[in-house]
Amino acid sequence: MRATVEFDPSYAMLTVDLNPGEAIKAEPGAMVLQEGVEMQTGTGGGGLFGGFRRMLGGESFFVNTFTAQTSGGQVSLAPNSPGDIGSFDLHPGMNLFVQSGSFLACTENVQMDTQFQGFKGFFSGESLFFIRVYSTEGSGTVYYNSYGAIKRVPVQPGSELVVDTGHLVAFSDDVDYSIGKVGGIRSLIAGGEGLVMKFRGSGHVWVQTRNLASLADKLIPFMPKSGGS
Repeated sequence: MRATVEFDPSYAMLTVDLNPGEAIKAEPGAMVLQEGVEMQTGTGGGGLFGGFRRMLGGESFFVNTFTAQTSGGQVSLAPNSPGDIGSFDLHPGMNLFVQSGSFLACTENVQMDTQFQGFKGFFSGESLFFIRVYSTEGSGTVYYNSYGAIKRVPVQPGSELVVDTGHLVAFSDDVDYSIGKVGGIRSLIAGGEGLVMKFRGSGHVWVQTRNLASLADKLIPFMPKSGGS
């Protein structure tokens, strides 16, 4: 298959050209257009239990699979918020952890699971689960989306990368993280930064340039009040 990201980084769309019999899995509601493919809706691997685990991670219970017919086909996919689309090539034994809402699509041989954050999730202000994507049968590719543009940042041994929780998109399995704050109590209350994730190890972290939660906070004062007032 051949995948192309169009209109990035503001309003990105993923267009995948499929050879006969090739397939790609995507989040429900992501399809923009399709030609020469058959769509089937299922749990996307792992049966009912796998579907429930994805729901815990903030994703849909179901996954749509688009399979090219005898003459090949094409499908275009787009996230539900304006931003960029990136990809990561997975090899057997590798994992990529994706923040809730940032998974867009993957090749047919890629599987999805969830990882519980434990008490770190309660304090981070984000989802209690990450989506874990991995491949057990050969190499595969996962496509993720962001609100705003995406930046891939290396984590160097012996250093610490600090990321605002609302700007995280994904991270590789060779980094660890903890939840903390920037500065003291005064900074936490009045500094506008809140809690952060502190990454250590030797891998990569993907961040987005905009924060959807911050946008929602700014829009709330303009929303109609209950009772029509």
